[in-house]
Amino acid sequence: MRNKPMLTIIVPCYNEEEVLNETMQQLGLVLRGMKERSVIHEGSDLLFVDDGSRDKTWEIIAGAMAKHDYINGVKLSRNFGHQNALLAGMQAAEGRADCIISIDSDLQDDVGVIPDFVEKYRAGYEVVYGIRDERKTDTRFKRGSAHLFYSMMGKFGIHLVPDHADYRLLGSLALQEMNLFPENNIFLRGIVPLIGFKSDKVYYHRKERFAGESKYPLKKMLAFAADGLTSFSVAPIRLVTGLGALMFVIAIVIGIYTFIQHLSGTATTGWSSLMLSIWVIGGVQMISLGVVGEYIGRIYSEVKQRPRFIVEQNSYVGSEHIE
Repeated sequence: MRNKPMLTIIVPCYNEEEVLNETMQQLGLVLRGMKERSVIHEGSDLLFVDDGSRDKTWEIIAGAMAKHDYINGVKLSRNFGHQNALLAGMQAAEGRADCIISIDSDLQDDVGVIPDFVEKYRAGYEVVYGIRDERKTDTRFKRGSAHLFYSMMGKFGIHLVPDHADYRLLGSLALQEMNLFPENNIFLRGIVPLIGFKSDKVYYHRKERFAGESKYPLKKMLAFAADGLTSFSVAPIRLVTGLGALMFVIAIVIGIYTFIQHLSGTATTGWSSLMLSIWVIGGVQMISLGVVGEYIGRIYSEVKQRPRFIVEQNSYVGSEHIE
C-alpha cells in the first residue's frame, strides 16, 4: 500500500472564465477532504494550465494562487491545443508529484470519483482510466460518431480504451515514461496504453457542462481523430496501395473487354462512360494524394523538432521555456 502520495490534479483551461471559479471550488473541496483523511500528502495541489486563453482565465488563476497555497498555475504563451496543455502540466509535475490526475475544467467529469483514482494508485496501480459508464448527456450524433471512432481505430490496429477521454491517473513511473515520447503530433489516448504498467478503471457518470461552450466543435473533433489515426497507424497508406492495385486490375479487365469489342467490330465510343471513368479515377487519385500528403505533412512537422509548447509563466519554478 502506497501511503499518502503527493498528488497533483492537472486542469487544462482555454477561455474558461465562466466555469473556473466553480471548478476550483469543487476540486478544492475534494483535495482538502483527502488531506483531512490522510489519504494524500499535505503538499498535494491543483495545477491549472492556461492554454493561451483570450478571456480572464489567467487572471482568475493568478488571483486564486495569491489566496490559496494549494493552487498553482502554468501559463502558455499562446494556444497550443488541449493535448499540449496537458503535456505542459505533466512536465511541470514530473519529479514533484507521486501521481497526477488530469481532468478537464468544464466539470463534465465527476470530481467525486477522484478519491477512487487515488485508492487504486495506493493499491499498486500505475495507470487508472476514467471510463464514462453512459453518454446520455451527449447528442445522438456525438454518441454515434464516438462509437464509430473507437470501432474504426480498432480495425486499424490502434487499441484505445473505449469511452475514456483524458480523465486519468498516472503514477510517477508512467509519467516519466509518458514525457519521453518526443513526437509533436501527440495523441495521449493512444500513447498511454502503449506505456504498459499495471492499470485499472474507474467508472463515473458524465455530467452536463457546468457553464460556457464546448471547445471541441465538429471541426476539431475530426482533426483530433485524424491526429490519432495518422499518429498510430499506416493502415490508410496501405488502403491507398490496395485501392490503387484494385483500380489497376479493373483497368486491365476493361482494357481486355474493349480489345475484344474492337476485334468483333462492335466497339462504340460513349462520352458518358468516358467522362465517368475520368471523374472516378481522378477522384481516387486526389483522395490518395491527400492521404499520402497527410503523412508527409506529419513527417515535416516532426523533423523540424520545434517546441510543442512554450511556457510563459510557471508558479513552480518561475518563467521558463519547456519543450
